[in-house]
Amino acid sequence: MELGVYLFFHGRCEEAMHFYQSVLGGELHVQLIKDSPGAARMPADWQDKVMHATLEGDGFEIMGSDGRHGTTPAKESNISLSLANSDEAVARDVFEKLSAGGTVTQPLEKMFWGALFGQLTDKYGFDWMINCTTG
Repeated sequence: MELGVYLFFHGRCEEAMHFYQSVLGGELHVQLIKDSPGAARMPADWQDKVMHATLEGDGFEIMGSDGRHGTTPAKESNISLSLANSDEAVARDVFEKLSAGGTVTQPLEKMFWGALFGQLTDKYGFDWMINCTTG
């Protein structure tokens, strides 16, 4: 069994997925509503929205869409995305890039459990935890 993450961007999916690709690398696939079998049932202003996107890389998969027509973003999230690795330079680079335009809630620093750890909310409103075991 594998657990995946699926994010709803409410109109900013393609932009966000390209941003995550620039930070994490990987291969991005984007399918627009206008290219789907259900396109005729959707309003004209939804034709260029993302029906489904997948970013796959070494050890991760992020899926997303612009959501369902008529829905709005939640006011508060109870989910954090967690990235773990053992390369401090990579952890610092990813933390810096993900926090651009967002808010750092816990600076990336050495923690009592021995790892380099930090938390942030990215410019799309998603919470991230970066945990780097440096040995």
